[in-house]
Amino acid sequence: MMGGKVMIRLHKAMQAWNTPAFESVLKEEIEGLDGTLLPLQQGLTRTSYAITEGFSAIIINVTELDDVIRAKVGLSYRGIIPGCSCADDPTPIDEVPEYCVAQFDIDRKTAEAQVSLLEGE
Repeated sequence: MMGGKVMIRLHKAMQAWNTPAFESVLKEEIEGLDGTLLPLQQGLTRTSYAITEGFSAIIINVTELDDVIRAKVGLSYRGIIPGCSCADDPTPIDEVPEYCVAQFDIDRKTAEAQVSLLEGE
């Protein structure tokens, strides 16, 4: 992962661009991604380990630029604070809600998307 950014492809979303279905297709395609490709771990604020399955995406806004479609997306997921995993450790592992905002810059020609965490959002 160079510079905290990962390349993924969002073909279905680009095919739906300029249609009423775009945001729902983008949401569905993001939610179908491997969570390890998203900045979930970097976006933690309350826990120390991100659960990369079962996250949901909230499309905040979409902007059309010259070369890319820029989507600001909220990611709602869960994190845990793991204990020492000792047999006598009484600390239960609770899942805690987490939320971060990511920017998806989707190349209009190739559907390649650069994903980056928007800190402080």
